[in-house]
Amino acid sequence: MNRARVVVLGDVMLDVVVQPVGRVAPTSDTPANIRVARGGSGANFAIALCAMGLDVEFVGASGNDAASDVFVDALERGGVGVSLQHFDLPTGTVVSIISRDGQRAMLTDRGANVRLENPFVSEQLLDPFDHLHVSGYLLLRDATRRVGENALALARSRGVSSSVDVCSVAPLLAVTPKVFLHSARDASMLFANAEEALALTESNDADVALDTLAISYEEVVITRGDLGALAALGVQRFAEAAVKVEVLDTTGAGDAATGTYLGARLNGEEPPVALRRAMAAAAQVVGGLGALG
Repeated sequence: MNRARVVVLGDVMLDVVVQPVGRVAPTSDTPANIRVARGGSGANFAIALCAMGLDVEFVGASGNDAASDVFVDALERGGVGVSLQHFDLPTGTVVSIISRDGQRAMLTDRGANVRLENPFVSEQLLDPFDHLHVSGYLLLRDATRRVGENALALARSRGVSSSVDVCSVAPLLAVTPKVFLHSARDASMLFANAEEALALTESNDADVALDTLAISYEEVVITRGDLGALAALGVQRFAEAAVKVEVLDTTGAGDAATGTYLGARLNGEEPPVALRRAMAAAAQVVGGLGALG
């Protein structure tokens, strides 16, 4: 049986995850648990897809530096193919500060990611693929929005399914939901967490947001942290509870969930089964410090 081929278009990032032990001393030293590893929402997504048995190719931009090498090595060890456009700029880096409840605040330098060019991406999409996933970060930046839009339009023109993950609520509000939704108009699937879904629909209810988004997309998934996840497929609605585990760090949990969901769906599984797999994948991630893979 041939495996579905998925192209993931996303950011190349180095993750520095910091979890202070006790109260931060503003002018002195504070003990902390620190992990440095490859990052990137799209990369997390790609690893999850590969774990579901799919043939995955990651496409992005990076510097010619050690951080890029760390990123490529991690993805290749996870079974993901990597095609990068290199620039004489630093590879992107994100510093995540983890609170006691496992939530995170992120300080981000996009680095070479902002230079990703349409001709390079178009070249990587010449070979046939069965699904295209575009990280929302591309659509949230002026510099790369057209690259993401063109890739999604190409997939639609070929009759190939595609998906977009919103990724982050602060830049979403900065560019406005209207701009983002216009840029993601050619996607057939949309993934968002509850905060992002509410912002996109100017709603205060996740079920209402799901119904609203389902008007524009064939399939929608909203992850809700410890409340589980919701999904819409046409007029059908599905819900799944979260797996109860001790939460150390939520970094990458949403990507693991939605990537696993998409992988299950591309493998022919129905939404309820895909949601159960998604919640199990998220539970595995939140039990450790930093994203897996």
